[in-house]
Amino acid sequence: MTLITKGSAFNMETETNGKKIVYNEIPKQVLRKEFNKYINPHLRKPKKGPKPKLSFYKIFNYILYVLHTGIQWNQLRTRRNEIHWTNIYKWHNRWSNVVPPTNGRTEDGSYEKLFSASIIHLKDTNQLDTSIIHGDGSNTVVKKGAQALAIQGTSTSLVPSSNGRTEKVTKNSP
Repeated sequence: MTLITKGSAFNMETETNGKKIVYNEIPKQVLRKEFNKYINPHLRKPKKGPKPKLSFYKIFNYILYVLHTGIQWNQLRTRRNEIHWTNIYKWHNRWSNVVPPTNGRTEDGSYEKLFSASIIHLKDTNQLDTSIIHGDGSNTVVKKGAQALAIQGTSTSLVPSSNGRTEKVTKNSP
């Protein structure tokens, strides 16, 4: 399974049985054969209504382009104006959100299903190495304020001095 193409600042390469495997590289584009085999089965397609003018393969690659470059959705320029950026965003939003179907909302969480399937595939083919796990610190709880860490019996205050300036004074209490 090679869903990754070249073009990342951070990657780790390993030689396995003469094949070069690249890890931790952000995919910019997926080949049609790989899309049909690994990705397409997990994306939700509409049961009613008009079919999209563009294939899901092209829509998915436009989404990867926006995610890779970091451009705003409204700056997305498609080839020969084949589809408007709002339609690409609509599919991304539909596939990425996990919302129970209420009030006509159609979000389904296809990306989450795709991620789970890729982890299962890596585990089944012995390509998943859990000996190294990097935790994301963005959800680490941090105690607010420095008062809990301050030394007991010490207080700092600003006091006007005799020359008209304000001085910082630290007092120790018994």
